[in-house]
Amino acid sequence: MHSGAVLAVAGWNKFVETFFNAQVMAKYLPDILYGTLVTVELAVLIVIAGIGFGLVLALVRALAIRPLNWLIVFVVDLLRALPPLVIIVLLYFGLPSAGWSPSGFMSTWLSLTLVLMAFSEEIFWAGITSVHKGQWEAARSTGLSFGQTLIHVVLPQALRLTIAPLTNRTIAITKGTALGTVVALHEILGMASSAVSNSYNPSPLILGAAAYLVLFIPVVVVARRIETKFAWKK
Repeated sequence: MHSGAVLAVAGWNKFVETFFNAQVMAKYLPDILYGTLVTVELAVLIVIAGIGFGLVLALVRALAIRPLNWLIVFVVDLLRALPPLVIIVLLYFGLPSAGWSPSGFMSTWLSLTLVLMAFSEEIFWAGITSVHKGQWEAARSTGLSFGQTLIHVVLPQALRLTIAPLTNRTIAITKGTALGTVVALHEILGMASSAVSNSYNPSPLILGAAAYLVLFIPVVVVARRIETKFAWKK
């Protein structure tokens, strides 16, 4: 029993030394913090641009201009079908042949923004089409124009319906910032991976995981509260 306890303690110490090496973590903590700042900046820009462009596309689609709608549906379906990693690689390595060489940050931002735009457009469109036709007719009968009815009557109801799916999809896509490692973006995972290569120790990955938890757990909690607040009361 004594030797077994000694072996257990030795094994635990080896585990801690491998994955929770305090010296290695202290050395590379500044790098992880820098990566965290890059991740936050990137995520915020993705959310603002992706949701904004998605809403614009949904509103344009509501105009029912058939050729334009076909184009929107084609682009949205294409972006939803392609893996975000493929889009990042295509932009980063393909655009230089067209005369533009985007940075890793720009490629990742543009790719994930396009993906979030596509999904949010479909979510907004589903919200708009779920509003009963009688709401349109009642608003138009009061003298409101099509645009006024869409913006002031239909859209507020549609937005309330989109809160839950939109927040969930936004969180899922913004976590994709880790894909930026393939184009040398210095976000959390990129900095952690580099630190692992330099230290020959996986402890920086634990720091990176902790950074993701610190960033996204509050986002998930806030999203849940928003969903509860704006949910339809039964």
